[in-house]
Amino acid sequence: MRIVVGEGSCGIATGSKKTAIEFEKQIADRKIKNVTVSLTGCVGTCFLEPIVDIYDDDGKMTRYTKVLSTKVNDIVESHVMNGKVLKDYEISEKDNTFVGKQTRIVLRNCGIINPESLDEYLAIGGYEATKKVITTMTQEEVIDEIKISGLRGRGGAGFPTWFKWDAARKSPETPKYMVCNADEGDPGAFMDRSVLEGDPHSLIEGMAIGAYAMGASEGIIYVRAEYPLAIHRLEIAMDQARERGFLGKNLFGSDFSFDLRIKAGAGAFVCGEETALIASLEGERGMPRLKPPFPAQKGYWQKPTNINNVETFANVTWIIMNGGKAFGSMGTKLSKGTKVFALAGKIKKGGLVEVPMGLPLKEVIFGIGDGIKNDKAFKAVQMGGPSGGCIPAELIDTPVDYENINKTGAIVGSGGMIVMDEDTCMVDMARYFLDFTRKESCGKCNYCRVGTKRMLEILERITIGEGKDGDIELLQELAHKIKDGSMCGLGQTAPNPVLTTIKYFRNEYEDHIYKKKCTARACKALLTFTINDKCIGCKLCAKKCPVEAITGELKGKHVIDNELCIKCGKCEEVCKFSAIDRI
Repeated sequence: MRIVVGEGSCGIATGSKKTAIEFEKQIADRKIKNVTVSLTGCVGTCFLEPIVDIYDDDGKMTRYTKVLSTKVNDIVESHVMNGKVLKDYEISEKDNTFVGKQTRIVLRNCGIINPESLDEYLAIGGYEATKKVITTMTQEEVIDEIKISGLRGRGGAGFPTWFKWDAARKSPETPKYMVCNADEGDPGAFMDRSVLEGDPHSLIEGMAIGAYAMGASEGIIYVRAEYPLAIHRLEIAMDQARERGFLGKNLFGSDFSFDLRIKAGAGAFVCGEETALIASLEGERGMPRLKPPFPAQKGYWQKPTNINNVETFANVTWIIMNGGKAFGSMGTKLSKGTKVFALAGKIKKGGLVEVPMGLPLKEVIFGIGDGIKNDKAFKAVQMGGPSGGCIPAELIDTPVDYENINKTGAIVGSGGMIVMDEDTCMVDMARYFLDFTRKESCGKCNYCRVGTKRMLEILERITIGEGKDGDIELLQELAHKIKDGSMCGLGQTAPNPVLTTIKYFRNEYEDHIYKKKCTARACKALLTFTINDKCIGCKLCAKKCPVEAITGELKGKHVIDNELCIKCGKCEEVCKFSAIDRI
């Protein structure tokens, strides 16, 4: 019997390490033989963590969810010792469809294999694709297979992968460099992190294949320093690959040599832009430069360089082993294959979702994510992170592919999906994302550096009830100038959340400016807090009010003095009886 505990970042955050330790302790204390405890990465059902899979000797797998260390004793006694599945702890049939409705290529091994075991990766065909490429295929044949697949870069721009590889291959200068952009910086995005933590060898193998195709002998993984577990498991995987000859000199007895190293980035969002990333690799401040020349001609140290993200590389081995046509048969005419999305926000089932391109948003959010928390109304989804835009409820049937999402004013981006319900203020949401991009601007372009700050100031005024006639038009004017006047993708896309919220939710801007009201009742400065008849006079709100604006007798209904109230919302936070209303 094998007990596998999910130890991705999400699992560890909910207590999976304590769960694993408790399993090991109980098995040792009870002297149970022929039972091992192992780890795996995140399977994607983050809303069910900690997750424990038990594989019986006959190969049958039972998945237990929300397994805190306090539940371990019950599972050991019933399942491990007596072979009886605990139905109360087992994953429900409904929750099981979260993964069952997906098509997994990038995430095919995540949550299944031990990411720290090369043997487990080899047992499922690991490094066979690398061997096939190096021993039986030419560079041109590899690139043709990627071209047939229609694989586009999954980092945001959606540029054809084969074209970038071929451009670097044709560049005459040497040495050449293969770089992985693992600097995942979008708020609410964790697709690349889960692959790094759950299946690091697939990234290494994908990079080795790409390096062979373009003629690179050195690779660099640029990963954000805030991903310590991902870096740790990458380092283990790289050491294992070197020991077995999958990295280093003369791979599979050929003339091709390739090795990797890790560069930990400082978490600058702008370094998602490839020329800014290259500057950071060279020890300079992460700032973009004009193109051309493109990195394929003049990249790292002015040598030919290719940059793709983690998800792009994770597709490569599957394509080589199954054929480009198989990958291209999924998705749409122009957007092939699958795409991984990170479902977050006001969603019932948050986690990782991998689906064929072209699936409607409705199926992702309601079919897989099970809809909105507390069954509230779906309002919008922010796609593409701070660089993307808000897609409203009336466009819920939009197919999720590059072309159709772009038509809405949003972008697919790296794959973040932040779901919003009826209580979300779209003006405040635009303010939040613009605040992020304003802080992350490298400052090189005046329009980006100053323009985003001016836009943010207007949004901040609007959300506190100080908006003025003409603010909406001024926001639109600034937005288009910033898009036109910025050098890199950060500035060119920073206004997208503002433009899309104005396009689809202009009434909310007008309510803030002209009526001094927040439609979603989210902007506290525009609210009036009152106490309703549910109040039992417990006095908790009065004790927590920082300005003593709440008065009333014990066990009697209290009142709020709105002349004194500073609208901090503390009363609402502490009330256990839903006695505080927002007006």
